[in-house]
Amino acid sequence: MQRMGMVIGIKAEAIAEYKRLHAEGSAEVNALLSAAGVRNYTIYLREPENLLFGSWEYHGEDWPADAARLGQEPAVQTWLAQTDACQQPLASAKSGEWWAMMEEVFHLD
Repeated sequence: MQRMGMVIGIKAEAIAEYKRLHAEGSAEVNALLSAAGVRNYTIYLREPENLLFGSWEYHGEDWPADAARLGQEPAVQTWLAQTDACQQPLASAKSGEWWAMMEEVFHLD
C-alpha cells in the first residue's frame, strides 16, 4: 500500500460547483477508482487560499499503468472535464502535472 497526497488550486468562482459535483458524485467513477486500487480517498478544501488537498491509499502494483487505464475510461474523462474546469494547477507544479504530488513526511496509524 502506498499513501499519496496532492494539492491543486481551485478557482474561487468554481467552489460551489466543485462542491456540488462531489456531493452528487459519480458511482461509475468511484467504482473505477476502487477497481484500480484507490482506497480512503479524501479531498479537503482550504479557503481563503483556495487550495484542494487530496489524499488516498493505493493498493496496487503499478500506479502509472492503473492511472493510464483510468484516463482511458469515458466516465473518468467526462468527470475530469467537469472538475478540471474548476481547478488551476499551482505555479510550482512540474511540467505536465495537474495535481502537484506531495511528499509524505509523517503518518500515524
